[in-house]
Amino acid sequence: MFVRAYLRASTKEQDASRAKGDLLAFAKERGLQIAATYLENESGASLARPELFRLLSDCQPGDILLIEQVDRLSRLNSADWNKLKDEIRGRCIKVVALDLPTSWGMASENADEFTSRMADAINNMMLDMIAAIARKDYDDRRRRQMQGIAKAKDEGKYRGRPEDTARNKAILNMLKGGQSWNTIVSATGCSRSTLARLVKRAAA
Repeated sequence: MFVRAYLRASTKEQDASRAKGDLLAFAKERGLQIAATYLENESGASLARPELFRLLSDCQPGDILLIEQVDRLSRLNSADWNKLKDEIRGRCIKVVALDLPTSWGMASENADEFTSRMADAINNMMLDMIAAIARKDYDDRRRRQMQGIAKAKDEGKYRGRPEDTARNKAILNMLKGGQSWNTIVSATGCSRSTLARLVKRAAA
């Protein structure tokens, strides 16, 4: 049984490794070692998470997927959450979350079959509940954000996100230097739509 830690933050500006110490301490208290750590800066509302799926592909049956909170694993809608659950269950991976005490017993190899099956059933139910709450929180925050933007626009106060002039200047220099779009996107983290807008602006 290997323990694999998954650490996620939503944006590149956030520190995905913030909870690493808590996961290490949790494992140490139970005499376990974390075999590998997977860090990712992607939205929990999307299934497009390469590091999460690399972790799943590295797992063997009985391995533990260790997370700080269930929302680090999922803020997915119902259909995508079911796809991810099917992937996890199909690989016989145990999900253990620090904010889900019902899952802690799964970090032990000493439980008998009946206890393990009961813990698994309870844990699956709790995972579903917390994942649904995490998705609702995500939807509520987005709705409040959109309402705030709409109100600011009505009042003439909305100016949008400030432009990152230093980054955009560097992107333009890379374009002039003949760098490919893929290289620029990888190096700067900008979106292709932003890159297209800058190219259009430079050509004007």
